[in-house]
This record gives sequence, C-alpha cells and structure tokens, in this order.
Amino acid sequence: MPSVHSQKITPFLWFDSNAEEAAAFYTAVFKDSRITMVTRYGDSGPGPKGSAMTVAFELAGQKFTALNGGPHFKFTEAISFVVSCDSQAEIDEYWERLTADGGKPVQCGWLKDKFGLSWQIVPSILPELLTDHDKSERVMKVLMEMGKLNIARLQEAADSQA
Repeated sequence: MPSVHSQKITPFLWFDSNAEEAAAFYTAVFKDSRITMVTRYGDSGPGPKGSAMTVAFELAGQKFTALNGGPHFKFTEAISFVVSCDSQAEIDEYWERLTADGGKPVQCGWLKDKFGLSWQIVPSILPELLTDHDKSERVMKVLMEMGKLNIARLQEAADSQA
C-alpha cells in the first residue's frame, strides 16, 4: 500500500556533472529541505566511477531527482518552478539566494539560478490581484516593468483608481 505522503510525480532535472552541487545549493536555499539519497556511477559508467549519478532531494517537502547525464541537454525557460511567498522579506531572501554566485534576474519575478534553472519568485497574493479584470490590467502593467516583484507596488497598482 502506498505511503500517505507518497508523491506520484517527481521533477527530474538533468545536469551535466554538477547535480550533487546543485542539490546541496537548493537544499541550503529552502527551509525543511534535505538530500535523501545519492547513487554513484560504477565501473560501467557512463560517468566517472564514484561520481554522483542521481541525487534525490526534497525542497520544502517536494521531492526532486537530479541526474548527472552529461552536456547533451540544457535547461530552458519552458520549465520553471514557482515559489509562492507570503511576504516581501521572503521574496527578497529567495531572490538574493537564487541569484547568488552567477544567477541572473530576468523579468516579472523570473530569474535563472547559477545552474541555468528558471524560477518564479512571486507573492502568494498575486493570483488574487489578477482575478479582477480592472485590477489585473493595472497590476500587469506594473508587474511587466519589474525584475524582482514588489508586493507594495503591486498592491498599490491594484488599489489605484487610475
């Protein structure tokens, strides 16, 4: 019988050779996170013997697997992870940590971390701000001008009568 906490679908991330480094980085960024298992290449390869083949890890209770699969595939913006934040301090913290050491701010709350993985760091109130058609137009106009999202500016746009 499956566990009550089993997760049917697990994101599987392909890295060149730094899956273990990436998992350590991500588990340091997010609270309640941990590496749960590392499998290593043996004599049969294709990676160097003893190097990480897969790394299973959890970020805030969400299971992921990272693979050192070689340079064949790269991340694109077609896939991203959304981090819902309850405060500006939380947005600021994730933004700073995920753009550290070579990460890049993008637009509208999007960023790419140093491994090339795309993240959306958004306030949990954003869906509510985008529900009302009149408000959503004003909010979207302001949002499109931002890199890191600012809750006060989004709320101000929603509340304005312009």
